[in-house]
Amino acid sequence: MKKLRILANVAIVALTMSSCSDLLEETPRTSFTPEYYNTADGINSGIVSLYADMRYIYGNGYWLNACETGTDEYTYGHGADANYKDLDLTGVGQVTPSSSRSDVLWNNVFRNINTTNGILEKGPGIGVASSLLAEASFFRGFDYFNLVQTFGGVPLDLGSGELVYNITPSRLSKRNTVSEVYTKAIFPDLLKAISDLPTSPRLTGTVTKTTARLFLAKAYLSYGWWLQNPNNIPTYPEVARVDPNGHDAQWYFQQAYNVALEGINNPGSYSLQSTYYDVNLGSKDRNSEMMLYADHTESSEYYDGSSHSYNTGSSPGNFAAWMVTWDYTFLESSQNAQWTGTSARSVQREAAQAYGRPWKCMAPPIEVFKNTFADKTLDSRYDGTFAYVLRGNWNKAGLTNQTLYNANGLPVKQGDAILTFLDEEPATAIDYSNTTYKSNVGAGVLPGRADYVVSPNGISRYMWPNLWKIGTYRTDNGTGLGQPNGGITRPFPIAKFSELYFVAAEAAVKGASGAMSARDLINVIRARAGKWRWSNNGNVVKTEDNSAAMIAATPSTITIDYILQERSREYFGEGLRWHDLVRTQKWGDVAKTYSISGTAVGAHTPQTYTRTIPNYLYLRPIPQSQMERLDLSGAELAAYQNPGY
Repeated sequence: MKKLRILANVAIVALTMSSCSDLLEETPRTSFTPEYYNTADGINSGIVSLYADMRYIYGNGYWLNACETGTDEYTYGHGADANYKDLDLTGVGQVTPSSSRSDVLWNNVFRNINTTNGILEKGPGIGVASSLLAEASFFRGFDYFNLVQTFGGVPLDLGSGELVYNITPSRLSKRNTVSEVYTKAIFPDLLKAISDLPTSPRLTGTVTKTTARLFLAKAYLSYGWWLQNPNNIPTYPEVARVDPNGHDAQWYFQQAYNVALEGINNPGSYSLQSTYYDVNLGSKDRNSEMMLYADHTESSEYYDGSSHSYNTGSSPGNFAAWMVTWDYTFLESSQNAQWTGTSARSVQREAAQAYGRPWKCMAPPIEVFKNTFADKTLDSRYDGTFAYVLRGNWNKAGLTNQTLYNANGLPVKQGDAILTFLDEEPATAIDYSNTTYKSNVGAGVLPGRADYVVSPNGISRYMWPNLWKIGTYRTDNGTGLGQPNGGITRPFPIAKFSELYFVAAEAAVKGASGAMSARDLINVIRARAGKWRWSNNGNVVKTEDNSAAMIAATPSTITIDYILQERSREYFGEGLRWHDLVRTQKWGDVAKTYSISGTAVGAHTPQTYTRTIPNYLYLRPIPQSQMERLDLSGAELAAYQNPGY
């Protein structure tokens, strides 16, 4: 199958919200005129730009922050600035229209929406295949779904009418209601996409019927929750929670279940990977479970749109993993058994999945390791999510020592564990104050162990296990450290086939019925989680099948709380968490408190933090940059912004 390669340099003309890009074989262009959409080449370029522009959101570290910080999965790390502290809601900052980082979404998707408007308006008249136009339908529905989940009601009229291609710059705008966005845009577009898209992708990474089924099912599920509104969360623009098509919440939950089951039973080219480790393994990127991703390539900086040697942290580069990586590069070991002289950096910054560039901005709370991933023995997902054993790689930096001396003065060689984040609290208390073989990063020692250790209770804003699953992966390092400061050349995951099971299970808990119960559906995922072929952090073959035990441990009654726990184990750190908690209206319960130690080296005394999450925060503010573009009166601007901001 041919692989889609996309040019990331996108031209934006005035306020038309239009952008285009080219396939690899085509001549790059720096600008497009509206007339270009009257050609098949223009339509094709517009569709390619929709895939290219996903990079401006997914893989962007600030969007990951907006979707994770302030949930039960992440708080701020010791390198964080206001971008992260404002979202933590513990009194160290405040969410504002300038700081919510929702601008990453808002400032990028409207130009894509206008591109889809142009494609869908012009394409039929010049004989473009309906299957190709359906890709534009998918993206318009997909973009509006992201917007409505984040901001509430948003504009369907970009200046020339609802869902009409706009070529006239406009500083006026009116927000549609949530129900209008769903029923006029999201549902019709995704239904059209399901009807006309192919079963298998036309190119690697392009969307299919089942991709559209997943997002339609998620949209039905989210809209059902919105109609039901169990905790009386306010909506905006204010509107009665009555479906204009006359359906109740239960109807939408059933539709979500039905569509998700259609996707499971008609997968096309998609399937679950045999082990969880394989889902996120860099050498298996673009595997059969990956339904949608923001693609990147190691083979060409030009098409990747980002430097492969040094990136400053901007789109379209993939730099999300930097945010959740602590500064392990300070780890030192002694060059001699006497523990004298100059120490050596034993874990070097490397362009490898466990390591990468440390921006130390987002830290997982202690509860992630004690509660979310409590089972680290049967369930492989902890091992397939984090790098919690950091191994010596000093020879790749040109250091010739065959042996260094580490915790307890014991020798370590290349590839040995230098620091381990333990699975649980040890029977013998960790000595964090050891001065004879003192760790320069504040880790502790246990008798007889050559690796420094940190227990779950020792997790701090300074040090934590790295997020392996979205980490750097390259094949061009040779025998060295490679280019750890360059844009990550891996695709960033957006949607996986496994999520169909979760959507159907959640709909079943909400009353939908069918061939598979919520427990049946969840157990498909849990059974897979029990299968091991490799110990990621042990770096050894591990052939185990704990599926039966995993299934036996599944509660007989599945609740929304349990589904949220399972979703976190499956998709931890991928940017889904905030929307999951907002959809189910569980944010204030699940993420209200957390514990973690402080920002200093050697901080290992946990403190409990309490978040203040008023209901208005269930919608992000309209970005300040958008508010400043509008030519509206003060009263109109106040009415345009979400309440509370």
